[in-house]
Amino acid sequence: MTKAINYILILLFTINFISCSVYSFRGNNPPEGIKTVAVPLFVDNSGYAEAGIKERFTELLKNRIISDNTLKLVDKTKADGLLTCTISSIRDEALVISGSENVTKRKVTISVSVIFDNLKKQTKIWERTYENWGEYNSSSNSFSEREVGITVARDKITEDILNDIISNW
Repeated sequence: MTKAINYILILLFTINFISCSVYSFRGNNPPEGIKTVAVPLFVDNSGYAEAGIKERFTELLKNRIISDNTLKLVDKTKADGLLTCTISSIRDEALVISGSENVTKRKVTISVSVIFDNLKKQTKIWERTYENWGEYNSSSNSFSEREVGITVARDKITEDILNDIISNW
């Protein structure tokens, strides 16, 4: 009798363990009917005059979508969904000021507005604003390392956008 109880307990434990391991916090549920998506070039309305920022944002988001493999990246004429992304603002602020009033660290904050449209139904799925930041070292009041901060902020924002388009929460 105890062998049978032990086998049942082992079986229940195994089933419970296997069923729990399948769960993930990532939704992997894009909106219904959306299997392909188009990402046109980001629009830069920030007025910040950072050369190539809209191209780098666009390429990074496209590469994240391709790497994730939940949605297929296609041209707008063949897409189920469309991501229209606008860089709204870029702010560069002093973060750490040393005793001699020299700025040693700076913070770049980027805000991006995104509209996710269902092209098949001609409806808006959602509209959101993403804001994130990255810091960089500042030396002699130059902005030589500013790209480091921009890259960190850009990585965070594109990851947030990807998570929202593939997770139908």
